[in-house]
Amino acid sequence: MSALKTPGRAMNAVMNKDRAGWLACFSDEAVLRDPVGGSPLDPNGQGLVGKEALARFWDAIVAPAGAVRFDVREEHASGASVARVATVEIDLSADRTIRYDGVFVYDMNDAGLIKHLHGYFQPPAL
Repeated sequence: MSALKTPGRAMNAVMNKDRAGWLACFSDEAVLRDPVGGSPLDPNGQGLVGKEALARFWDAIVAPAGAVRFDVREEHASGASVARVATVEIDLSADRTIRYDGVFVYDMNDAGLIKHLHGYFQPPAL
């Protein structure tokens, strides 16, 4: 698995609602900060650590959403890291979609799996 292809695979798994495929993109000790600074699932802002925590994130955030779309406008790679500048659209219901811009930084381990994923964005008002 090419390290530079892993972020795209992870985003595609979210758009396809493929929980197992998304989790397979991460190392066992992965850290997810989505967004950086904390959230209701990560109140101390230290990140969600490990696949069990990532699975809980999926079940709480991704699973209940309707369609999720990423429009990646830029990608900047450096070593085993890549930053993607993207607009995210999430259908909350048939008549409600939220949209926000962000920068998503993926750090990969030697096996090409995500070891850190940091999302920099202002969470939209729900």
